[in-house]
Amino acid sequence: MDVRLQKLIAGTGLASRRKAEELITSGRVTINGSVVKELGTKVDPARDHVKVDGKHLRAAQPYVYLILNKPKNVMSTLDDPEGRPTVKDLRTELPCACFLSAAWISTAKGSCC
Repeated sequence: MDVRLQKLIAGTGLASRRKAEELITSGRVTINGSVVKELGTKVDPARDHVKVDGKHLRAAQPYVYLILNKPKNVMSTLDDPEGRPTVKDLRTELPCACFLSAAWISTAKGSCC
């Protein structure tokens, strides 16, 4: 099944889709040995050999979703200009690269599920 090249690169975790587009347009990506600079190029991951900077792409890893009860005094942001602990600081124990996202659920303090 054919997919867009930037989607394939982003799916491996190597770069975001926007960064993948920059890799492509700068000539750092090859398909079957040929440099590709055109966005939207379609590839078949099962058939085509895609390299970025001369290295084969790793297979995409499955997503893992974690639910976190954020401790009190930890900020729900990735960067706090005041230097307070953030949820990003809590991911140091994870054995893999991860992308953080926030889902806001508002409940009254002390309420029951």
